[in-house]
Amino acid sequence: MTHEHRQNRLGITIVLNVVITVAQIIGGIISGSLALISDALHNLSDSLAVVLAYIANRLSRREKTSKSTFGFQRAEILAAFINALVLVGMSFYLMVEAIKRYFDPQVIDFRWMLWLGLLGIAANGFAVFLLHADQHKNLNIKAAYLHLMGDALTSVAVVVGALCIWQWEWYWIDPTVTLLISFYLLFHTYKLLKESTEILMQFAPSGSSVPSIASRLAEHEQVARVYHIHIWRLTDRTVHFEAHVVLNIDLQLSETTKINEDLSQVLRAEFEIQHITLQFEFNE
Repeated sequence: MTHEHRQNRLGITIVLNVVITVAQIIGGIISGSLALISDALHNLSDSLAVVLAYIANRLSRREKTSKSTFGFQRAEILAAFINALVLVGMSFYLMVEAIKRYFDPQVIDFRWMLWLGLLGIAANGFAVFLLHADQHKNLNIKAAYLHLMGDALTSVAVVVGALCIWQWEWYWIDPTVTLLISFYLLFHTYKLLKESTEILMQFAPSGSSVPSIASRLAEHEQVARVYHIHIWRLTDRTVHFEAHVVLNIDLQLSETTKINEDLSQVLRAEFEIQHITLQFEFNE
């Protein structure tokens, strides 16, 4: 999918989230439902999340400059990291408010919960559908997708809570639903926060073993050893690799071209590394 299509779909999800947020805040205040207000705040954070995703998606297309030699590709990773932090903060806030509500229960108008919950399911479900195709290809889009998926599921919880209040007057279900929403968000945000942090900290990709890579490259008949290895992800899709390669015979620079090609092929085929920089040396 092109960047233009991604941006258009992100734009639609922004509009949907703003509409849902305003409606649920008003409905939550009128009905007295903490679950509805928590769902509205969740939607508000998601509106900001999708706006960040939209901006980051545009920034990532900018050309590199003499100052930003990698361009702005990491804007999407930074947006994913910020989104994850916002979700964690919102989750803990909602948990505290829900616990307070257990000690100070309030009568709730279930009708507002029910209809606005159904509105949330419809709107968020459509937004999830729009981003589903791209969420496996891009960490930034995945962050926005997880936000919206969480919204859809929390709206389902709000509807279930409204039905319980309607049928059995279980007002304690309101803070309970809020706690469930919070735990759900924390569970699904952890992986996103961990992955985006690892990329920003330039950690090696999961499953990559520097000693194993060095050992594999040293199997080449003209390579004595490989050291000073650095491997990191520039984005969630692009892995960079650099290393010093010590040769067992003294070769001219032009004679190392074939060795460079051989080692690069191994790195691409066996370790899924896209950008490779090798420095050749010979120590007598």
